[in-house]
Amino acid sequence: MQKLNWVKLLLYLILIGYAIATFIPFAWALSASFKTLPEISSGNINFIPENFTLENYQNIFTQEPLFGRWLFNSVLVAVGVTALNLLFNSMAGYALARIRFPGNQLFFFLILAVLMIPGQITLIPSYLILKNLGWLNSYQGLIIPTAVNATFIFMMRQFFVNFPKELEEAAAMDGLNRWETFLQIVLPLAKPALAAQAIFIFMGAWNNFLTPLLILSDKEMFTLPLGLNTFKGEYISYWNYIMAASMVLTLPALAIYAFFNRYFIQSVTFTGGK
Repeated sequence: MQKLNWVKLLLYLILIGYAIATFIPFAWALSASFKTLPEISSGNINFIPENFTLENYQNIFTQEPLFGRWLFNSVLVAVGVTALNLLFNSMAGYALARIRFPGNQLFFFLILAVLMIPGQITLIPSYLILKNLGWLNSYQGLIIPTAVNATFIFMMRQFFVNFPKELEEAAAMDGLNRWETFLQIVLPLAKPALAAQAIFIFMGAWNNFLTPLLILSDKEMFTLPLGLNTFKGEYISYWNYIMAASMVLTLPALAIYAFFNRYFIQSVTFTGGK
């Protein structure tokens, strides 16, 4: 018992150390967002600003008139990508888990094969397809190609494989068809899996830099991660603005996590008792 207590204590110390090491860069970035550019450039690693100012947050909206548009673009793309993924990934996962059709296993193995392909390999083919469709520099070019995700199709398939069939059989006895059962019975009880999916997909779409960099050319179409790069010049970088804009970029992701966290940490073992 004494040995077990020492192991738990060591584990807690490691986790606390990791949490502190992770939090310190964020704390400094938050502090820097309230500093002047000369204070940041001085190289002093102080967490309390010597000259506290809110001008950085004011200036990113006034000095860069497109900042509000970039924020709108990021919200539209991230929400659109998340909503489509929640619907399509869940539908695909449910079909693979419950519906027996020709090629069911083949499609499942193809999805597993897709998981093994690095995303960087598909960048050029994706660019050429979007160019031929005329979707470069457009919202549909940012949203439609990422409307499904093989990782979360697999995750939802595994979730629905363990979903209690008795609930679906009871729904069928009540006269619900497959589609009504999926929408009215299955999805409401899949909140933990949907919440986990929503968190990861939203954060991935919200922080995505490479795809917008590849297909966007019009500055008005920039998303926030791409727009932040405009504060870096050839001879001077406005780190005070970059830190302030980074905090604005972080807030929606934190809000999404806070909202879905209560579903995310629900019972690990799903019983369907509701």
